[in-house]
Amino acid sequence: MDTYLLRKFIGSVFYAIALLMTIIIVFDISQNMQHFSDVPAWTVITKYYFNFIPYFVNLFFPLFTFISVIWFTSKLSDRNEIISFFNGGISFYRFIVPYIIGALILGVFSMFMANFIVPKSNQELNAFKDIHFHANKNVPIGMITQRNLHFKNSKDSYVYVQNWRKRTLQGENFTYEIIGDENIPYKLTAERIVYDTLKNHWKMMNVRTRTFNKDGVEHVSVREEVDTNFNFTPEEFSLDVTAATSLGYKELKEFIAKEQAKGSSLVKSYQIEQHRRVANPASIIVMTLLGLCVAARKTQRGIGVHIFIGMFFVFAFIFLQQVSTVFAVSESLSPAMAVWLPNLIYLGICIIMLFTIPK
Repeated sequence: MDTYLLRKFIGSVFYAIALLMTIIIVFDISQNMQHFSDVPAWTVITKYYFNFIPYFVNLFFPLFTFISVIWFTSKLSDRNEIISFFNGGISFYRFIVPYIIGALILGVFSMFMANFIVPKSNQELNAFKDIHFHANKNVPIGMITQRNLHFKNSKDSYVYVQNWRKRTLQGENFTYEIIGDENIPYKLTAERIVYDTLKNHWKMMNVRTRTFNKDGVEHVSVREEVDTNFNFTPEEFSLDVTAATSLGYKELKEFIAKEQAKGSSLVKSYQIEQHRRVANPASIIVMTLLGLCVAARKTQRGIGVHIFIGMFFVFAFIFLQQVSTVFAVSESLSPAMAVWLPNLIYLGICIIMLFTIPK
């Protein structure tokens, strides 16, 4: 029985993944055909789709598992195979053992993908998009990509730029401040700041510097152009909520610690990504038990009823994930609670259904 159910379980999951990913790829090709027109087909397959597939597979792994469990368990129930197992002296709780084993195997595989395979594939995917997608857009070279960026650069220094243009590596209305215990001993403002990639330093235009000496006397200087070095790079201004998706497990932990020290406003989003890499694989176990509880109930209306109930649970789960993430970003919930809350709610539903299902 264990071998039979485990083979059905794993086989159904990967069959569902292959089927749905084929549909997703067809839609993606039709949507991005203009970007692929000048690129060799083999390059598109190896550099784009070989990196595109792991991300979406891992993203929808719990839902693939849930749908697959409902599908093949409903067929077992419809053919009275579950009743045959029970008539053979096997208890319901013994019957779910191969399901749990299969869910653990898929959960470990998903966690490995989330922390090691997907980050590397995202790096290559983003590199491909930067070359073949973004470069072909009919947008101005100096397009503003970030507005009102501010971060903590060190223990007592802060950086701000009003507009940042990623493609030209330049910002407008730049401010660099050192905060003292009672005042601001140093403040530098520049109308424009540009990173020189050849000399690897910053160039500022229309610079105004204000300093205080030991006696508290203010000194102001104004210069048209200044070349200088800062201990931050242009990448600091280009970070967004997707930056963490290209980092492995160890790199992500170090990245979050670094951003916390700077006081970055995106730390919550990065922490959500960190917890999601564990919570998403864990939800495979929850979804497996839930799918089993839904599909094991024999009904005269057939598999369609189970699929309908399953779709309701799927959309409710996605809705809970989105709502809890919004609460986390707004600081109403901690990132850990926001990510794990849908799993905990559905685990409670599973426990109730396990006690009420006919055994």
